[in-house]
Amino acid sequence: MGATATALLPLHPGKAPRWLFGRMVELARCITRIVIDEYGRDDLMNRLSDPWFFQSLACVLGYDWHSSGTTTVTCGALKEAIDPAETGLAIAGGKGKTSMKAPAEIKEKGELFGLGEATIEELVYSSRMAAKVDNSLVQDGYQLYHHCFFFDERGKWIVIQQGINQKRADARRYHWPLEHRGFIEEPQNAILCDTRLPQVLDMTSTESKENRGACVDLVKEKPERLRRTLLVPVPAKQRRLDSWAGVNEQEQLVMPRNVNWDTLREVYEFQPRNYEELIAFKGVGPSTVRGLSLIAELIYGGRASWEDPVRFNFAFGGKDGVPFPVDRRAMDEAVDVLKTGISSSKVKDEEKTRAFRRLRDCVPPIPDFRP
Repeated sequence: MGATATALLPLHPGKAPRWLFGRMVELARCITRIVIDEYGRDDLMNRLSDPWFFQSLACVLGYDWHSSGTTTVTCGALKEAIDPAETGLAIAGGKGKTSMKAPAEIKEKGELFGLGEATIEELVYSSRMAAKVDNSLVQDGYQLYHHCFFFDERGKWIVIQQGINQKRADARRYHWPLEHRGFIEEPQNAILCDTRLPQVLDMTSTESKENRGACVDLVKEKPERLRRTLLVPVPAKQRRLDSWAGVNEQEQLVMPRNVNWDTLREVYEFQPRNYEELIAFKGVGPSTVRGLSLIAELIYGGRASWEDPVRFNFAFGGKDGVPFPVDRRAMDEAVDVLKTGISSSKVKDEEKTRAFRRLRDCVPPIPDFRP
């Protein structure tokens, strides 16, 4: 989908009230069962990885459409609503410390599904890499605090995760699709935020390909050489290494001084064959990624992308308003599926009425802007 607008996800503290969350779980259970029965499990996973459907579902379940909790509470409701034994679909991870439980939960549910050890390890690796990519390769200032890994009994998976920026007091959501393009080059299905930042180091961009290759070449050399390049004193009249990215230094991510040299020594001894093997190495984090990128540009000239990769979001009204759909066809498809789910659900009639009302409020008529 090619729609572009904005999604406001301001930080809202606290928890969803239990009376609301319980109803969200009940309705989510009915809708997901019906979608699986009528369209199949792959279709449900595809839809959840689609920002339009996910946002619409959150609205239908009764949660404030534009807050950071839209992601965390909706995923929490889905995790309680979807029974792995019944549906063949499981959700691992969650918000805060729960996100750290994802590997153990993947192993537990993977064994329930009868997946082999190798497949389970691949799923654990995929979960870890998706989080590492959005934390370390897309350096947008949003620290991940929510990670949900959806996978089924055949080993197929999607990811919905969210980062927080306390200074800006908002959040950014990352969707990973069912059909994967790999972990390194533009792997996300969508990145949502109301703010497009002026400078973001994006090592996943196609434009960063040459720089990624140069980083791999660098780590194959002895770390002592890199350290001399990185830590050499800069004369007062000499340009800083940061400025090689070609932007104003005040707007630029500063050159890190806390690169993990012990890790780089281990990486050198490992001799990674490609950028994914480099990034997957334990201990290689944002500072090391940024440092290697800037040194690679200085030595080899291959510039990394500094364009913010936000590329899918929503138009919005006021705090209690409703999103205005840019891609009407995509939104209509999501609405049709949700209508089917609500109509066929076994929830009480009054709950169906409220759900239909929320769904209707989510998709107001497109205004006529003709003079």
